[in-house]
Amino acid sequence: MSSTFPNVSISTERLVLRPLDEDDVPALAEMMNDEQIAAWTDVPQPFTEQSARHWITAYAPAERTGGRGLDLAVTEFLTQRLVGIVQLTRTDWHVRSTELSYIIAPWARGEGYASEAALATAQWLFGDQKFERIEIRTAADNTASQQVAQKIGGISEGVLRNACIVHVRAEDGTWTDMRTDFIVWSLLPEDLEGADGELAETGEFTSYSDWN
Repeated sequence: MSSTFPNVSISTERLVLRPLDEDDVPALAEMMNDEQIAAWTDVPQPFTEQSARHWITAYAPAERTGGRGLDLAVTEFLTQRLVGIVQLTRTDWHVRSTELSYIIAPWARGEGYASEAALATAQWLFGDQKFERIEIRTAADNTASQQVAQKIGGISEGVLRNACIVHVRAEDGTWTDMRTDFIVWSLLPEDLEGADGELAETGEFTSYSDWN
């Protein structure tokens, strides 16, 4: 059985998830300089186009070929605009488990793109890739990311105390590290039953910011 993810394209009603390419450099750099992304992730700030190019041409391919994970661009089906990133990391091929995270650009929030992209990725992992567990970790105060985990059927398993570093903007404009807890969520194949239909029936593509 394979121990690396394929180069894959995943389509939903509104989105296409595909490998990052160099045409994404300007949009990726712009997206990653958002205040909320800087606060909740370890993306270096400021995030330059050189950083974006390194991610796309070196880091992401190495993660995939090394079997550690997968980075997918989330794009709008109609406009092909980059609206976010889905990442798989800490992949264990023996256990068939991986960690899922998601980042949505500030201009694309409020459309339910994080839930749609995360759900599609989970369905692909459990279906095509025969995975048995997906883990999502959200900072204790990151309620938007927690809402996404809940909407796609995630089960809260507990808290990793003091295991997360978030970032707070200081008065002089610099970023300061602050420790907080991780909330751990899991998805098993059976947890997805009905999640897709529930999102569609309830119209749960409502206005909240999506990031992890």
